[in-house]
Amino acid sequence: MAIKNVTATRMTLLGLKKQSVTAKRGHKLLKDKQDGLMQEFMQIIRKCKEVREMVETAIQAANQSFMQAQAILPKSVLENALSVPSQKLSLEVSTKNVMSVRIPVFELKTEGQGLGYGFFQTRAELDLAIREFGKVFELLIQLAEIEKSAENLAVEIEKTRRRVNALEHRLIPDLEDTLRYIQMKLSETERSAVVQVMAIKAMIERNEAEVQRRKKEAAA
Repeated sequence: MAIKNVTATRMTLLGLKKQSVTAKRGHKLLKDKQDGLMQEFMQIIRKCKEVREMVETAIQAANQSFMQAQAILPKSVLENALSVPSQKLSLEVSTKNVMSVRIPVFELKTEGQGLGYGFFQTRAELDLAIREFGKVFELLIQLAEIEKSAENLAVEIEKTRRRVNALEHRLIPDLEDTLRYIQMKLSETERSAVVQVMAIKAMIERNEAEVQRRKKEAAA
């Protein structure tokens, strides 16, 4: 806690009171924002956990299907079927605003067919494996979007936390200490002024009494 270097006047007191009200209002708003960000962050973390589990399950299923295809199909047939890509993928990235935080939105677009080989020499196991890997890729894109959102929210939460702490533990206490100091100084000044006024009044009364006494003596 520290008292600001200010002049103890009523104008300063009024100005600091306004600053204190503004700081407390800002602290409440930031605290509410921090709580909202934490709720959003926890929801994203739970969703991230779910998608991770889906990715692990999908990878396991895709690997199992591909291993079955490898066991059934000759290596040359498998290499020929997978040698020429028949599908084009593109990723469009946009953002949305969540409590002043820019959250990424990934949209995967595909052109063409994923199964671009002939079906005469291949087997259904290979078709299934390719479809499963396609699901894995889509889930990975979704997971990347969620993890980047969590990262951006975590950065904003940390910034907001620092601002809340600065207001709560530094600025507001300093303002309150300074306000108490100025009020104490003003009270001391007022008491001193009252004492001076009373002393002047007493001196005036004594002088008046002395004048009246002299008049009476002169008249006698």
